[in-house]
Amino acid sequence: MNMKYVTAQEAVKKVTSGNRVFFQGAAMTPNFLIEALCDRHQQLKDVEICQVHTEGNARYTQEPYNKSFKVNSFFVGSNVRQSVNKGNGDYVPIFLSEIHHLFRQEILPLDVAFIQVSEPDTHGFCSLGTSVDITLPAIETAKTIIAQINPKVPRTHGDGIIHSSKIDIAVHYDRTMKNTESVALTAIEKQIGENVANLIEDGATLQMGIGNIPNAVLNNLGNHKGLGIHTEMFSDGILPLVERGILTGEHKVIKQGKIVTCFAVGSQKLYDFVNDNPLFHFKEAAYTNDTAIIRQNPKVTAINSAIEIDLTGQVCADTIGGKQYSGVGGQMDFIRGASLSKGGKPIFAMTSTTAKGISKITPFLNQGAGVTTTRAHVHYVVTEYGVANLFGKNLKQRAKALIEIAHPDVRENLSEAAFERFGSLTF
Repeated sequence: MNMKYVTAQEAVKKVTSGNRVFFQGAAMTPNFLIEALCDRHQQLKDVEICQVHTEGNARYTQEPYNKSFKVNSFFVGSNVRQSVNKGNGDYVPIFLSEIHHLFRQEILPLDVAFIQVSEPDTHGFCSLGTSVDITLPAIETAKTIIAQINPKVPRTHGDGIIHSSKIDIAVHYDRTMKNTESVALTAIEKQIGENVANLIEDGATLQMGIGNIPNAVLNNLGNHKGLGIHTEMFSDGILPLVERGILTGEHKVIKQGKIVTCFAVGSQKLYDFVNDNPLFHFKEAAYTNDTAIIRQNPKVTAINSAIEIDLTGQVCADTIGGKQYSGVGGQMDFIRGASLSKGGKPIFAMTSTTAKGISKITPFLNQGAGVTTTRAHVHYVVTEYGVANLFGKNLKQRAKALIEIAHPDVRENLSEAAFERFGSLTF
């Protein structure tokens, strides 16, 4: 099906001062259009940018462009972190599962949506590729859709499609997608991966993110059987398990046999693997992160990370003190879903210290830190030193269990802080 294409410079003229503009994110970030929009900054003012996590340098957050554009982000990646923390931009604390309400209920009505899609098929349908997440509700509700049409975008199965007739302005773009390659695992990460893998049962349904610790966990699942995936996102770490027949999804209740996700980030090998592969089912985040759906799968094992955890089990995963580092994202969606799943296990996996040697297990959260996950929701905490199961434990027992998996150099100080707060750690 033929489409009428215009230049990126012509396309972005549709954006006017005072508009609210959505950017598709992750590997599908339409940077060709974004750069053309930034070039128009002198003709624009008060343009609000809504997004989750985008790839690229986010020029719209930098001088002098931030005089025309203000980012209002639902997640804070490294490219917008400085802008948010300096007050030029801002962050909306919200579960990933609920962002769709902002668009569909017109709490944040969208004027324009920038997306990157595949070329139309013979029926005129384009694929949203590897980022369906909140893009689907964005394109359903935006007044104008401007699409970067890229033949390199993989066609993914699921709900991430848009008919070419719904695209108001199309720009041709032919370039490979942003690749994210794996980094070598450290000995500590390997140990954490082994500790977490020991908690995962055959037939479990997994949720995990991107990064070395999730990859370390996946590397230790070679002897498991009948595992499934229902997750917010995945990366290359799942591929060997698919190829070896370990990720079969045979025990899942929701989309049995399918790998369900709302976005994926990884290497070109990953993008080639998901292209036109019916094994993968890409849905919007309102579906993948719906606790009522997650809990229906058996033995949901959710593996998430933390910046710090206090001695009662409160988890901070999105701020460093009063500075915004990332976002709430889908952590609580899956922690709760795993808790309610029959045989489920919500797990926090982290190194015992930061790269600077600061303990991540602390007497109290840093001043200004946000509580991403409450202590009532926390069950398993895993470091390189072992596993603490906090479920059913009182405050003294929690403190004792967490101190036992903290770095040995800080255990004495933590014990003193716990004694000062709770008295004896025996119950």
